[in-house]
Amino acid sequence: MTPSSAKPGDTVTVTAPDANCDPRYGGKARIQVTMTDVAGVEVLAATAPMDGAGGFTYSFAVPARTAAGESLITAMPFNIDWCDDTGRNNRVTGAGAALALERVSCVIPMKPLNITR
Repeated sequence: MTPSSAKPGDTVTVTAPDANCDPRYGGKARIQVTMTDVAGVEVLAATAPMDGAGGFTYSFAVPARTAAGESLITAMPFNIDWCDDTGRNNRVTGAGAALALERVSCVIPMKPLNITR
């Protein structure tokens, strides 16, 4: 994410490279980006295109109503529930033992963005 500090009206860009595996998101995959300010107010909720391997670039203007201080930016695949923190991949039910799965963390990825005035 760049920059790490911004003021209302500035442009912030959130990016991620393709995954090293095949997450099978598909051609219509979307990323959901949210911004929650220091007061706990969600000031941005948007979706944008994401490629089938998880890569994306999304730019937005910091909303005018964003409180000064540390905001949190999250970016997660939109409308996909494939991890339930038990190590079971909900997207490949019935694949059997032939499919080796890699356990992952389902912790929401967050990046801080310092908002100044």
